[in-house]
Amino acid sequence: MLTDIQFINFPVVEDVRGNLAFIQNDVLPFEFKRIYYLFDVPSTAFRGGHSHINQHEILIALSGSFEVVLDDGLEKRTILLNKPNMGFPIGTGIWRELQNFSSGAVCLVIASDVFDEADYIRDYDEFLESKK
Repeated sequence: MLTDIQFINFPVVEDVRGNLAFIQNDVLPFEFKRIYYLFDVPSTAFRGGHSHINQHEILIALSGSFEVVLDDGLEKRTILLNKPNMGFPIGTGIWRELQNFSSGAVCLVIASDVFDEADYIRDYDEFLESKK
């Protein structure tokens, strides 16, 4: 449900030379099997446009900012990601679209599993049908 949205604050070691944030398994709500990132996304482009059946993900704005539009089939909510020390978990059964990428934005994704096309619902009508 979109009312259960919570960010993950990653541990940060602050230093006058620059801060260091770290991610390890005991900080995450699941063990990860894949990490990928989006970059050089035009500001007018959309990414995502799907939901997952089994896979969980955490999105992080490593640089710049972008919006995540979440849809649980009943309501929509838009979240701005713009802090590299905050992760945004997205569970199963949530449609997500990423939009409004700033110049130089980098979106890091930590996924609970390897890529499996069978885990994706890419058709919005099929997604809505799966929610019934």
